[in-house]
Amino acid sequence: MSSQSILVVDDSPSLRGMICACLRAAGYPVTEAGDGAQASELAAGADFSLLVTDLVMPGVDGLALIRALRAMPRHAALPILVLSTEGDDGVRARVREAGASGFLPKPFDPAQLLHAVGALLSPSDVG
Repeated sequence: MSSQSILVVDDSPSLRGMICACLRAAGYPVTEAGDGAQASELAAGADFSLLVTDLVMPGVDGLALIRALRAMPRHAALPILVLSTEGDDGVRARVREAGASGFLPKPFDPAQLLHAVGALLSPSDVG
């Protein structure tokens, strides 16, 4: 089992469950949050190796969550992968500007998700 823990944030319980099941099946320890506010609270008290987040969520959305984490010294360099149905160039630009490391469209392909996660967790191995 990997020691690289992942925080998964999505307001859809079914989609969050699918993402978590995919990551857990690959051996990653996963912590779940239902929105950005809950994720910020979890991240304030714990270290994670990667954040996988939705963009469109009630309250604290994905962009606000990314900005909040980037403002925390312990998470300034945290790899962040955004999964979203919102995927036009403008959205992708805002995601990058906020500090995300990668973007995958929903619905996600499990193999693509695991590839992206692996690349973000071991960037020196990516050619």
